[in-house]
Amino acid sequence: MTQPAPVPPVRSSDEAPGARRRPGKGGPGDARPGRGWAWAAGITGAGIPAGFLWWLLAPGGQNLISGNPALSSGTNTEGWLPRDLVLAGVFVFAGCLVAVLLSGRRDGGTRRLLLLSVAASAAAAVLAWQTGMLAGRLLAGPQDTSANASVAFSLRSLTVLVLWPAAVAAGFFVLRIIGLLRASVDQEQDGGA
Repeated sequence: MTQPAPVPPVRSSDEAPGARRRPGKGGPGDARPGRGWAWAAGITGAGIPAGFLWWLLAPGGQNLISGNPALSSGTNTEGWLPRDLVLAGVFVFAGCLVAVLLSGRRDGGTRRLLLLSVAASAAAAVLAWQTGMLAGRLLAGPQDTSANASVAFSLRSLTVLVLWPAAVAAGFFVLRIIGLLRASVDQEQDGGA
């Protein structure tokens, strides 16, 4: 009687066909969820300094970018748009930074880690928004918001919260395309030589 052939191990779709699977080494086929969750927790935690940075830079907060004392008061409506734009800039920068760090990871090409990064960036954006508003309440003093709620340090356009996760996804996509183009050019040069 013949024995059945051994079944080869199942590889992740992200592993190379000839790659050997090493359990516990943190490769693409590693089943340990701790690395991905620690990565996501780091991104989410970055929302706290991002929110504090927003309060430091934006009009209505410490107003470090413009330094214009007229914009430092929340009653001046001309400071409301720049306040939202400062947060948008912080979010785009943070999203691009996450995308660069993600593409530089050995296991950064996995869909799971990309989706985890986008979800963590969305949570970080909400955390940054709330941190900035809390800093405005605690450090700037009470504001009379009877005329308009935007007199207090706040965000008028909630769509700004989408920019951090969108920048992660778009930045990762662009970096992935550039990497594929580089690889094809290198392959053509190696094949032509």
